[in-house]
Amino acid sequence: MDTNSTGPCTGLRIGDTPPDFEARSTIGPVKLSSYRGRWLVLFSHPADFTPVCTTEFVELAKEAKKFEKRDCALMALSVDSLFSHFAWLRLIKERFDIEVRFPIVEDPTLVIGRAFGMVAPNDNDSATVRTTFFIDPEGIIRAMTCYPANVGRSIPEMLRTLDALQAIDAKGGLAPANWHSGDPMLKAPAQDLDAVYNSTDDTSWFLSDMAKEGSK
Repeated sequence: MDTNSTGPCTGLRIGDTPPDFEARSTIGPVKLSSYRGRWLVLFSHPADFTPVCTTEFVELAKEAKKFEKRDCALMALSVDSLFSHFAWLRLIKERFDIEVRFPIVEDPTLVIGRAFGMVAPNDNDSATVRTTFFIDPEGIIRAMTCYPANVGRSIPEMLRTLDALQAIDAKGGLAPANWHSGDPMLKAPAQDLDAVYNSTDDTSWFLSDMAKEGSK
């Protein structure tokens, strides 16, 4: 893959187009750009056969249909080899009776992790953080989260973030604190002085609800 445009561990930001890559995964070769046209949640995990990661993958597999309903694919990434991924998924199936069907990409040389800023240039493994990228149908990073290795992700929060991003695109509003699908969104604040002076109260020019949106 070409990483010259970003350099090693420069870090990606919201609004960036991440570098394309093609790699082996548990469902066969995958290419990032092939997911254009739909949403993608790309997330790293520190290592296979670790307790927190195992709980994440069990919960994500349980909720995979909710992401699919939102036209969003899931893709995981770690330094472990493809055959380590296979062995881990077999263990998950035997222990929890859950099949993980979304792709898990191998990154043994850390070339993808470094290009995405998930690991530092001199790191030998990806065991320090778990990073998540919410990538829209145009291939743009719209949101990012980063957790330490000892704290697992909240799957409901991942879904809430995805819902908020999709609602913003559909409605043009703003998602307030603790927003969930079906809640009213906020209007963008006025950028006209007359609108500010003519507002009905002290705050309505910058803080007011849109019409209640329909639930998903």
